[in-house]
Amino acid sequence: MTAVDTHQTPGTGPTGPGRTGAADTKQVGPREIVHDYLVKVRGGDIGSLPAVLGLLTLVLLFSILRPDSFLTSLNFANLINQSAAVVILSMGLVFVLLLGEIDLAAGYTAGTCAGVIGVAATNQGWPVPVALLLGLLAGILIGLVMGSLVAFLGIPSFVVTLAFFLGLAGLLLRIVGNGKTISLPEGFLIDINNATLPVWLGWAAAVVGLAAFAGSRLFGNLRRRRLGLAAEPLLLWGLKTVVLAVLVLGAVAYLSQERAINPAFRSLKGVPAIVLVVVGLLVVLTLLLNRTRWGRHVYAVGGNAEAARRAGINVVWVKVSCFMLTGALAAVAGLAIASRNNGVTGDTGGANTLLLAVGAAVIGGTSLFGGKGRMVDAIIGGLLIAVIQNGLLILDQPPSTFQMVTGAVLLLAATVDALSRRRSAATGRG
Repeated sequence: MTAVDTHQTPGTGPTGPGRTGAADTKQVGPREIVHDYLVKVRGGDIGSLPAVLGLLTLVLLFSILRPDSFLTSLNFANLINQSAAVVILSMGLVFVLLLGEIDLAAGYTAGTCAGVIGVAATNQGWPVPVALLLGLLAGILIGLVMGSLVAFLGIPSFVVTLAFFLGLAGLLLRIVGNGKTISLPEGFLIDINNATLPVWLGWAAAVVGLAAFAGSRLFGNLRRRRLGLAAEPLLLWGLKTVVLAVLVLGAVAYLSQERAINPAFRSLKGVPAIVLVVVGLLVVLTLLLNRTRWGRHVYAVGGNAEAARRAGINVVWVKVSCFMLTGALAAVAGLAIASRNNGVTGDTGGANTLLLAVGAAVIGGTSLFGGKGRMVDAIIGGLLIAVIQNGLLILDQPPSTFQMVTGAVLLLAATVDALSRRRSAATGRG
């Protein structure tokens, strides 16, 4: 069985590169950390490194070409709002991709759930919490049916989800009406992907989040050392904490600037509210994958389903539950799309939504072969795609250029994934 230990960097010994055990007395310095990381990369464990390098390169390139447009806080905030739905949908797709499966219907699942929310909140006038609950239940139900067909009957997920892709596209048209729009009521549903947090709340959330991240990582490392298990060197923990703090606090400071064209008419500053949703999902879903038995089972099934079954893992339930989670997150993504567009149409969740979400997960580092991926991969990949789209738009490039560039990047990411897995197998790390 190929299981993934999400708390330990793969290595040749019990501690592995970049890790120290309780019995280690040697001080780990920057040179050792860099050396261990290079050994890991040469062994095929590159993670999201290509996506991070690509993101940094594109940001630098567009900043040089259009510094007066790309580097503005207004454009930065718009980029976050525009990419949020794809990122959330991509986070849901990570679950099925970890199994080596695919969900081609995720985009229209998002649209259908948004349609349910729109009908309940607007047409029926029901309370917003009830409408949101119905939309979430619709996503879970769709995932349950698709997952059951895949897990119980053994129908390939490509076929099942393609059938649902077509069926849900028709169902959404039936719900909304051809050429019609269901407008969302003013308030929470519109604000979720349009409003900004008060400046003080953005700073408070950033500080609390950073403190929680640093404290939990430090506590976990110290606990593993006491138990004699592999642990992250304190220097590496400190470097990661500092880098993350600089990025987060810098982004908050940038977004806290006034970015309204006419501040006298309406002030516009602060972190977009949708960031809280994305970060909240990232934390909860990462804990679910990394800190629960179910999460370990997901990686095990993705690595080798038959070996996982023989080890006593309920493979059927793992598959069904992953499709249900994908459906639930698709419902959240559908809400983000509808909120950004102020309503639901017959094409909500259609067009390139699914392709961009799958591309975001794969480009971020999630493997198409199963057993390898993290929630943060979806965010990194989603930001990379958003930067490509946003930068090319600023450069006055046609949509065809964006599609060709994104396709090339996706193909490159899949190639790197295949080569890294081959390298991992050759070096005994797979």
